Amino acid sequence: MNLIETFQGFVAQVPELLQPLIVALAGAIPFIEGEGAVSIGIIGGIHPVVAAIAAIVGNFLCVAVLVIASSGARTAIVNRNRSRQAVAAGGGGALEDVPAESDRGSARREKFQRAFERYGVPGVSLLGPLLLPTQFTATMLAAAGVGKVRILIWQGVAIIGWTTLVAVIVGSAVYAIR
Repeated sequence: MNLIETFQGFVAQVPELLQPLIVALAGAIPFIEGEGAVSIGIIGGIHPVVAAIAAIVGNFLCVAVLVIASSGARTAIVNRNRSRQAVAAGGGGALEDVPAESDRGSARREKFQRAFERYGVPGVSLLGPLLLPTQFTATMLAAAGVGKVRILIWQGVAIIGWTTLVAVIVGSAVYAIR
């Protein structure tokens, strides 16, 4: 049994009041996200609007936490490097050599960087779910130095748009079958 089937079974087993919470939790998982979570909820018997809202909230809250944490980490690293450079410039000693980046994941980063340079934050946010989970895209945007508010606005637009689109498609299919 895979993760999606596990969530669908769980949605069917819990009381109706808790079902949106399960959908929101599924939305927080990379590769399931809002699109997969709304499908889980609708197929599990939740009203499409309720499933969509729960999936959007779960996905967005996870992205928001990651963006805030990533931005904070980037700020700390940049400030540390600046203070090291100030010490080195003041005669306090040479900077240590920073190890070269490993090849692991560099292909994804290069693909992201090319898309970022070509389409900007709106394009990467809106098209990102086709290539990478929103959690990864948002974290990479924060690491690139894009402002938190700008990331969250565009990621929110993307999450709402993609989740709504999938909700309409899956909801229509389920309605047509019934």
